[in-house]
Amino acid sequence: MTESVESRLSARNITLPQAAAPAANYVPYVISGSLLYVSGQLPMEAGKVAVTGIVGRDVDVASAQRAAELCAINILAQAKAALDGDLERIARVIKLNGFVASDPSFTDQHLVINGASNLIAELLGESGKHARAAVGMASLPFNAAVEIDAIIEIA
Repeated sequence: MTESVESRLSARNITLPQAAAPAANYVPYVISGSLLYVSGQLPMEAGKVAVTGIVGRDVDVASAQRAAELCAINILAQAKAALDGDLERIARVIKLNGFVASDPSFTDQHLVINGASNLIAELLGESGKHARAAVGMASLPFNAAVEIDAIIEIA
């Protein structure tokens, strides 16, 4: 892919938000050597958690996938802040860890986290293909339906 990440964001009508400040005693990202670790991101939109509740009970798969997309957008916002605005420094998304607030009978966490994986791969091409975990949780902070963190190799 020869297009820039910013042009692919624009083509999808995605504007990265201002990177959110942490909600507790941690930092939003850490750079160690050539790795960028992005703390867990919630499905924030317009300054609030956009998708809340338990997937498989209060939230359907399509809405949860949208929540995962919002998490991915917020991961990219944190990466942009960490990389002084230059998303082209992303060499590879190494791993996404996806956490889904799930009803005990819900077993499609992998489909939910596809919302983030598909978007990251679309925006970053080959560099966006990553390893991943998709895990069910009893609950998440602020009653969010999804939370995702990331490990990214940077140039």
